[in-house]
Amino acid sequence: MFSAVAAALAVLAPVAQSQAQVAQKMTNSDQIEVVTVTAQKRREDPAKVAMSISAVTGKQLQEEHIRDITDLTRVVPNISFTAASGNGGAGPGTSNIEIRGVSSTAGAATVGVYLGDTPVTVGNVYTMGNIEPRFFDIDRVEVLRGPQATLYGASSMGGTIKFVPNEPDLKEREVTTYTEASNARGGSASWSANVVGNFPLVPDELALRIGVQAQHTGGFIDQVDGNGSGLASNINKISDQELRVALKWRATRDVTVTPSLYFQRLDAKDISAFNLDRPNYQAQKQVREPSIDKLLAPSITVNWDLGGADLTSATSYFSRKFDRTQNGSAYNSYSLSTFLTSTEDGGKAPPELIDAIAGLPSAVYLQNRVRQVSQEFRLASRPYAPAVSPWTWLAGTYFSRQRTDIAENDPIFGLTDTFKSFGFDIDDPELLPDVRPGAFPNDDAFAGQFHYREKQASIFGEANYYFTPAVHATVGARYLKAKSTLAQRNGNYLAGAGNNSGASLSSHAFTPKYAMTWEVDPANTVYASVAKGFRLGGSNIFVPPTTCGPDLELNGLSEGPPNYAADSLWSYELGSKSRFLGNRLTVNADVFYVKWKNIQQGVYLPTCAYTYNANAGDATTRGVEFDIKAKPMAGLTLSASGGYVKAELSNDVGSQNGVVGAVAGARIQGVPKYNAAISARYNFALAGAQSAFVMGGVQWVGTSKGSLNPESTDYDRPGYHTADFSAGTSFDNYTVTVFVKNAFDNDTVIQHPQVASIVQGYRLMPRAIGVSLATKF
Repeated sequence: MFSAVAAALAVLAPVAQSQAQVAQKMTNSDQIEVVTVTAQKRREDPAKVAMSISAVTGKQLQEEHIRDITDLTRVVPNISFTAASGNGGAGPGTSNIEIRGVSSTAGAATVGVYLGDTPVTVGNVYTMGNIEPRFFDIDRVEVLRGPQATLYGASSMGGTIKFVPNEPDLKEREVTTYTEASNARGGSASWSANVVGNFPLVPDELALRIGVQAQHTGGFIDQVDGNGSGLASNINKISDQELRVALKWRATRDVTVTPSLYFQRLDAKDISAFNLDRPNYQAQKQVREPSIDKLLAPSITVNWDLGGADLTSATSYFSRKFDRTQNGSAYNSYSLSTFLTSTEDGGKAPPELIDAIAGLPSAVYLQNRVRQVSQEFRLASRPYAPAVSPWTWLAGTYFSRQRTDIAENDPIFGLTDTFKSFGFDIDDPELLPDVRPGAFPNDDAFAGQFHYREKQASIFGEANYYFTPAVHATVGARYLKAKSTLAQRNGNYLAGAGNNSGASLSSHAFTPKYAMTWEVDPANTVYASVAKGFRLGGSNIFVPPTTCGPDLELNGLSEGPPNYAADSLWSYELGSKSRFLGNRLTVNADVFYVKWKNIQQGVYLPTCAYTYNANAGDATTRGVEFDIKAKPMAGLTLSASGGYVKAELSNDVGSQNGVVGAVAGARIQGVPKYNAAISARYNFALAGAQSAFVMGGVQWVGTSKGSLNPESTDYDRPGYHTADFSAGTSFDNYTVTVFVKNAFDNDTVIQHPQVASIVQGYRLMPRAIGVSLATKF
């Protein structure tokens, strides 16, 4: 298959050469925009980089009203999201991102996330998902597909997403604003407003860029009680605020210093999940599930031109505070009721007491804190110059320290008083086995503190040798050492006998990369690459044998495993990047094959509702991707992109380790078979100096599996599509746009997240119609 693709590309190459005279007649506005990327930590034309890259500009994000990661996954090939992790949720900060079928909702992340030079990757710890920076003051978002371990380290085994912010401009003063208002069918209003200013303080020496944004996303889910009576409307509203400040100081002709700060606060009033057994978009819950997710990311980057090479120092820190509440009424209250000794079985608890306990409201209060400091030094040679040297190279070191602290408290409201009202003592062991005095302080059924520590140190480098100006080979590698520890303390009744323990794990990895690039001519590039990806192992939370013993025995265990091992993969890729008709047509395509070993997966214990991580065998993923853009006539831009991936387990090891359904041939969960998007934009002139445009796009996402277990409600996830349209006009410094998102109001339930043991539904936001105004001065 690879040889056939390469042969086809070679045949197409002369077509581009024959268009040389045509190209000379084209103006820049007639050509496809070339978006420079920093995928290899230096500015490059993406057509010359031996990897599959999608670069979405900030302008495109704004014009297509792409507001979050879930929107992005529908317009970029072979990237997907899962709305919940285990007992996670379906709201901001709880989703997991997957690229090319490398999907795991347990252990370390499979996709690296960067905000500029700041790594903000967090693991699948407890009920946290990926950090989701808002698309604010963004120059572009780069999606790098395939393992990026050589330059980006562990957890970039599926790929890396880079949010690249706009840099301060030392020359031009500029102020931009953007406002938007919309309303979703059956929901509440949404709005967004931001202002960004760029101010040269000392021309050509010092500049300040500062911006603020506030947004509100309307809700469309109603809370009801057990009788279906309304308690609150549009509960899944989200408000967020962002601040970005950056300075650029050209200290000398050769040294530039860029300190920056990004702050984000997301306030979700509830999650975006609803009960499947109620009328559409109703959530029956006794306890609301709000969250507040704060991200603070200061950094300072120093670039020093040494003449023959460039030295970069990137010092960064980030802090995430993610406080959330889950409805624990089934997770805690019902679970506790099952432990009571029923009179029907010769015990002391009457059925009325058991039912009363099962019906009590309960909350799961989670306080998540993640802090990381990191330092990277890298030295990069000048771009290739045949008269100077056939070599280009990059070398660097990286250090990081990450702390994750999680506190959980699970009160069952009115628990002690309910026992008293039936004439019972909550501390009676004949009523509640293994109970002890003080097992429910302030009606708290569980309390836990978990302290994760992770240290990493690595050296990395890449070298390119040009056999000819058109053919070069790349060899890269990274050597990484890491140590992770977990100290935990938990207690109260649902923790069994309680636990105060610790575990640690050391990891090391060598992750090479090899690539060959052939620039067939200036408009056509063919490449092949082989790269290794790696993910750190870690430690498990304590699983109480007193309450989870039967579940553990079914998995052949007497206690939960203290650790789980690292996993790794090898990726093989062949692709091409071509520009035809004087860059009025671009065609990028690739095929890939991934062999993944020792996959980290979560093992759910259904009776006690605990989860531990284990290694669940091996898998393979294979597929194709393409991205086509064309300007067939003045003012008209067409694009089409898509990907297909087949991701399957290749043995039964996972099933043997207790992961239900983890058998050879099972599809990896959370991976759509395909996704595709088409769009068209037509710009035309109006009277005077006005211009106008119309634009439309349709996105398709294929079927997937939400679980390995065929009995799971989320096992079969349907395919779905959505369509967006907009039109607008520009005059002077103003652009007014009207738009509609999810134009045909597709209401397919696309996922069935399990939130605190309750299987729920998750769908696209209903059709929203709105208007926006952008200004530039």
